[in-house]
Amino acid sequence: MTHYIIDHSKIWASTRAAAATGKKASVDVVDVACRFMCMTLFFTMLLGGYLISFTSPANAESRIKDIVTFEGIRDNMLMGYGLVVGLNGTGDKLTNNSFTEQSLIAFLERQGVNTRGNSLKTKNVAAVTVTARLPAFARTGSQIDVTVSAMGDAKDLTGGTLLATPMYGADGEVYSVAQGQISIGGFKAGSDQAGVTITKGVPTSGFVANGGIVEKEVNFALNSLPELKMALRNPDITTAQSIANVINQQVGPGLAKVSDPGTIVLAVPAAYQENVTLLLADIEKLIVETDQVAKIVIDESSGTIVMGENVRIDTIAVAQGNLIVKIEETQVVSQPGAFAPDSAQTVVATQATVNVEQTGTGEPGKRMAVLQHGATLKDLVAGLNALGVAPRDLITILQTIKAAGALQAEIQTR
Repeated sequence: MTHYIIDHSKIWASTRAAAATGKKASVDVVDVACRFMCMTLFFTMLLGGYLISFTSPANAESRIKDIVTFEGIRDNMLMGYGLVVGLNGTGDKLTNNSFTEQSLIAFLERQGVNTRGNSLKTKNVAAVTVTARLPAFARTGSQIDVTVSAMGDAKDLTGGTLLATPMYGADGEVYSVAQGQISIGGFKAGSDQAGVTITKGVPTSGFVANGGIVEKEVNFALNSLPELKMALRNPDITTAQSIANVINQQVGPGLAKVSDPGTIVLAVPAAYQENVTLLLADIEKLIVETDQVAKIVIDESSGTIVMGENVRIDTIAVAQGNLIVKIEETQVVSQPGAFAPDSAQTVVATQATVNVEQTGTGEPGKRMAVLQHGATLKDLVAGLNALGVAPRDLITILQTIKAAGALQAEIQTR
């Protein structure tokens, strides 16, 4: 690398002299001056790039369509009751399930078969509930998946066929009809005589892919809406205001307003009247910075702990260890000696040994961890890992820190 030592006084003196005499500055002086200016500009840009990289905040960014739901654009729950036939002797016992027998009789009568007064003993039929989700803007004739679940004491729905079952919405209207071969995600195999049974998954629940056909549409005039309401999947006032600000920059000032931490109301501009779908297409891809409260979610049943990046703690010292007390009893036999009197007897005595140990998985000398004020999630996890804390113990430590008032986060236990 070539090093240049630049004398600024000589450069400016030569330049002034050339200007006074009307002559051009020497080539060497001009060349050095140009190189100096280029190097200065390069280092200025380089320094600016470093400053930008270190001062830019690392905020989470998401599209609006990923963090909100639009009012009116939603699924609808459907439910029905039907029969599954074709089972290999694994259906409901009609003597134990009167509703299955009544449904079977009603089905046969609709087919012109009179079974009144006769005793039905089939084992190949099962009563089931059928559920599905009707997507928004589903049109007549489109197909949806349905889930089938046994209601009685059927042991297995493998190989069964769902008979035509009407599915109702919350208003009591029929929106779909389901029918088809059931697919089961599990199985049950074994021998009743040997008493050995192997079960994988839940053989009494399955689904019919594209088994439901939409018969009625949900009327919803999206393009005629005078305003749009957006509901945040994770309500937060800061995120809601960020969404409103971004939308106002796109469609016009003052049109989007925050009504509460979970709702943004957008008045449809005149340019989008009777064309709300175009408005949704223009705003749902906008990028916003999201923010959430500091929260720790603990699932005590599985020992799972999830902590947000905004979790902060005050200065605190944490110690973790397990005190183990071991008591061992040993049987000791005491026999009379050679010169013992005739009345002496053999005695069995119990000797107890008590041992106390302080154990832990952390390294020696690292039983105590000090966490400074404002410690981040990374510092918290590193400090607790230094103690060799297991997930179960970590739950207790976090709850204890919270009780001490040093944990600046909400703990949610599931």
